[in-house]
Amino acid sequence: MNTLEKHKKFLYPVVRVYGTKAAGSGTILYSKEDPSNKGDFQTFVLTNHHVIESNILIKEAWDSVMQREIKKEFIEPCHVEIFDYVRTSIVDSSNRNKSEIVAYDREEDLAIIKMETPKKYPYPATIIPKDDIKKLTLFQDVVVSGCSMAHEPFCNFGQLTFFNEIIERRKYLMTNASSFFGNSGGALFLADSGHMIGVPSRITAMQLGFGIDIVTWMGFSCHPERLYEFFDDQEFQFLYDEKETYKGTLERREKRKKDALLQLKAELAKESGPKEKTEKTS
Repeated sequence: MNTLEKHKKFLYPVVRVYGTKAAGSGTILYSKEDPSNKGDFQTFVLTNHHVIESNILIKEAWDSVMQREIKKEFIEPCHVEIFDYVRTSIVDSSNRNKSEIVAYDREEDLAIIKMETPKKYPYPATIIPKDDIKKLTLFQDVVVSGCSMAHEPFCNFGQLTFFNEIIERRKYLMTNASSFFGNSGGALFLADSGHMIGVPSRITAMQLGFGIDIVTWMGFSCHPERLYEFFDDQEFQFLYDEKETYKGTLERREKRKKDALLQLKAELAKESGPKEKTEKTS
């Protein structure tokens, strides 16, 4: 892979993501023309849930249809900053775009953001094919790309050092490519193919006296199997399957929402039981 290809694979897809209380990284996975609006493009970014967590509020609120208080979701827009490069490596300018959080899973610590801009972004990352995941081995060269300490995107190089790290019942890959605060939500790439194989999500910290030391060479990225599980669970198969569309995603999610509402209504009706009849006598 030559120098220009490395830029296109490892650097150009990576963006900076701003939540209301935090900043982190993200990776463009998809930027294709909207079939319903010719000339407009739909662009989606993958990040960690904890990067945009402050934009999501779940609280009890009165529902006029259900006639009771239920938990409701209130989501504020976030912002995605895209970088433009000249002379291959130099950031010439950047644009911060208002964006919508369209899917998330707190337990998986993953989220998908849809940018509101109709512009096309020519260098989306490519997820490792599902059948190739089992071919991963230790000592493969990898690249961690992100916005450490809210810096412009940059890359660190290393190797895969451990598989099947289990943290809070979730599977992670460990690498010795240096990672730090702000890398969260970025990308872990294979150095040879450029395939994205994970999302940097955690770093190792040690309590030493009154301070904390960060072990930068023990970074953890979500396992690629989890990426596919997340996409499937959220109905976002179009991110890896060219036969699928975002329109299909919205239709399936709406059906699931309606089915869940009907089930909730049935459960509430069952809980309340039949109304007692009262008889009047003259």
